[in-house]
Amino acid sequence: MVDGGRHPVKRVVGEPVTVGATVFADGHDLLRVVLGHRAPGSGSWVEVEMASVNPGLDRWEATFVPEVTGVHRYRVRAWIDHRATWRDGLARKVSAGVDQPIDHQGEPEGRLRARDATTSASVEVDVEAERALFSTWYELFPRSLPATSADGRTQTPLVAAVGQLDELADLGFDVLYLPPIHPIGHAFRKGPNNAQTAGPGDPGSPWAIGASGPGGGGHQAIHPELGTLDDFKALVAAATDREMAVALDLAFQCSPDHPWVDEHPEWFRHRPDGSIQYAENPPKRYQDIYPLDFETPAWRELWEALAEVTRFWCEQGVSVFRVDNPHTKPFAFWDWLITEVRRRHPDTIFLAEAFSRPAVMHRLAQVGFTQSYTYFTWRVSRWELTEYFTELSTPPSVDELRPNLWPTTPDILPAHLQDAPLEAFALRLVLAATLSPSYGVYGPAFDLGVNQAMGDGKEEYLDSEKYEVRTWDLSEARTLRPLMAHLNQIRRDHLALHTLRTLRFQGSDNDAVLCFSKTAHAGASVDPARPGAAAVVVVVNLDPSSPQAATLHLDLGALGLDPWRPYEAVDLLGSRTYTWSGADNWVRLDPSVAPAHIFRLAQEA
Repeated sequence: MVDGGRHPVKRVVGEPVTVGATVFADGHDLLRVVLGHRAPGSGSWVEVEMASVNPGLDRWEATFVPEVTGVHRYRVRAWIDHRATWRDGLARKVSAGVDQPIDHQGEPEGRLRARDATTSASVEVDVEAERALFSTWYELFPRSLPATSADGRTQTPLVAAVGQLDELADLGFDVLYLPPIHPIGHAFRKGPNNAQTAGPGDPGSPWAIGASGPGGGGHQAIHPELGTLDDFKALVAAATDREMAVALDLAFQCSPDHPWVDEHPEWFRHRPDGSIQYAENPPKRYQDIYPLDFETPAWRELWEALAEVTRFWCEQGVSVFRVDNPHTKPFAFWDWLITEVRRRHPDTIFLAEAFSRPAVMHRLAQVGFTQSYTYFTWRVSRWELTEYFTELSTPPSVDELRPNLWPTTPDILPAHLQDAPLEAFALRLVLAATLSPSYGVYGPAFDLGVNQAMGDGKEEYLDSEKYEVRTWDLSEARTLRPLMAHLNQIRRDHLALHTLRTLRFQGSDNDAVLCFSKTAHAGASVDPARPGAAAVVVVVNLDPSSPQAATLHLDLGALGLDPWRPYEAVDLLGSRTYTWSGADNWVRLDPSVAPAHIFRLAQEA
């Protein structure tokens, strides 16, 4: 249950729901306990016998696997089984030789039958399509794409983005995420490196949404320099043809030039002198952005306008949204908005960009956000990674918050990647791609290992693409793209990497070497002989500057292996096969050769 049943449990189609319950009665009578589950639109419950998994603690357990999207329900029913109690007592007497003829004359009439069962309250399970759990994101700024096609024709950035799709699909990405594509305000426009003053040709930050005059508009308009609505719809259609989705940024804020500033001044917070309050996060000041006032007396009209923005883009074919700073808006708003949008567009995915306090991030997940950014960006040591991902992969977190891991973002170049070699970016890429079923990269900056920060302890890129157009040369000899393609192929081929809840950290005698394992969905009816169903063990060298060796200690039983027989460890990254015996095995990783081993473990039947 999530928050005592106040919010739905999260699953995707084919992801098992394992239900445990404490069930007991007075005396020594035997019980029957069943798990009932009901698919959306069904008027009847399907019941599964629950097994006693810990009689001493009265724990019972059963699993069901949802096969369609929508809100499922489950409940537990229990009653005293008088027939089983009578048969058990008779068997004990016969075994002890103390039975009497009267004991064989038949069971007594039961006082409690199934119709008199105790029934729990039902619990909701929100079941979504697989992309809600397993997805691979690539972020790029369209305005930095080449203005000339390969055959020399002038093209808009949105048309140029279509030309990127084949390569991104070949690299294994299935979500192309675009920062805001709307007109950008001119008032207080920021210059390069977040300068307070912009020059005549400076494009400004895409998050300062809205402009007046010709080519202007708000959240339902496209910046004229990026292309037209038809260009955008063509991009969505081309992505769909490649089984990719285009994700848009939902940034519910306005530039001072946004049409809403004149049309609906009541939607903004005002200072005592009557001027509108711009955004602040002291000591930072964002004069180019006006936050919306969700406590305005006209909140109903504001909420509906924001829902209409979201529905508009859904009608253009968008099914994935990355939501900017959702923790600065009311939880009740998101609960309402996500419910309203999914009423018409049930498969819509919302990613919460909320680097906030844990309770806030979890509440956003509870009220409907499909996925969430995480603290992974700053978790570096073996201890930090082990503690944090043990939390994320176990209840209650794993039932409500789906992590989407990003090593960097346009806003964040963490300290451990500043002035760091490409090997440091490679190890973070491997961790993101294997620890979580969903991850993303901000490219092409990440692909190339761009590592220059603004300095003064700031976690911001020097010459950030947020404030200026950048030209990226992906023909450079050293990029992470070959590794990305290899990792994403491994992810697609191995079911163990499609889940978070089977993550287990394994032993290593070197703190610089992290070892963890994954198996296919716990409780799923997966054929062990099916390709990709094998257990996967990932070993990562956390030191990007020097080779590291370690003796691993594996829990072979948890990995489905017979500890008394040898087994093969196939290195999917290094294309080598090792024959191992027992739990303890030695590895060595040179970051100049490979950041990690990704072993598929196999043992002959």
